[in-house]
Amino acid sequence: MPTATSAHALRIETAIQAGQAARSPIAASWARSASLHRLHPAARVTEARVTAQELALARDRLGALLPTAAPHLDRLFQVVGGLGGCVVLADAEGIAVDRRGNPGDDDSFESSGLWTGAVWSEAQAGTNGIGTCLAEGRAVTIHRDQHFLARNIGLSCSSAPVHGPEGDLLAVIDVSTARPDLADAVAGLVGTTVAEVARKVEADLFHRQFPRARMVVVPGPDRGAGALLAVDADDLVVGATRAARQQLGRTGDLAARPRPVADLLGLDTHDRIEDAERSVLSRALARSGGNVSAAARALGLSRATLHRKLGRH
Repeated sequence: MPTATSAHALRIETAIQAGQAARSPIAASWARSASLHRLHPAARVTEARVTAQELALARDRLGALLPTAAPHLDRLFQVVGGLGGCVVLADAEGIAVDRRGNPGDDDSFESSGLWTGAVWSEAQAGTNGIGTCLAEGRAVTIHRDQHFLARNIGLSCSSAPVHGPEGDLLAVIDVSTARPDLADAVAGLVGTTVAEVARKVEADLFHRQFPRARMVVVPGPDRGAGALLAVDADDLVVGATRAARQQLGRTGDLAARPRPVADLLGLDTHDRIEDAERSVLSRALARSGGNVSAAARALGLSRATLHRKLGRH
């Protein structure tokens, strides 16, 4: 009679040999785990953990991400804590650098490796929420026996990537639970929630990077996914979130090669000197509530000069 571990290993090996990696993202991750990382589903491996000093360095490297993400992780835990889940923030190497969990579940989660300092890259743990999210750069849910290592099949993990202001992948937010009664549909809802929280963290990081810029939402199907542009006082785009970069086909340091926001969004614009002057006059009048004398003072012009300019425009 085969054990659950041997049956799990046989199922994965059969899927890989049958070429399912070409049709299934999960099977593709299994193939990477076996062929690239030389792992075996039935291996009794102990999860890798970094030292306290290495953990401190990993946290330092994240800079503003940790304090920016903290309130979002707190609110996320308020939502999923009742499902017996814990919230983990891992860096780009798969190192768990922060977590939230119910104290009563701490022993169970620590023994499962869902603890700060544990390494959840695919190279170390095979197919799993954090590692596969990092490997594929997208939100994933790895539900129970979709995990590569048999020792992890009791977990259900939903993870989403967090990208920095320049579009680089900085971290992963993960919610994991060992509750046996968690339905597939509920796991899917958890995954959606985690992805939304990751986008909120990205948006906060972006605002923090460009505190004086005007934020413009890129129209299109990804507008709810944090597709933001940072626009300076001259209407030049100096920054873009990863979603905006993907939608507009932009790469690299946008501040070093700024482009007019109207050009990027395909909007009609008039760049004549007269148009610029008309815009300045319109804004001054709007700020003064239509009071010509007040608008003239704000612009450093005489009332007569302003009247002449208004008449010209």
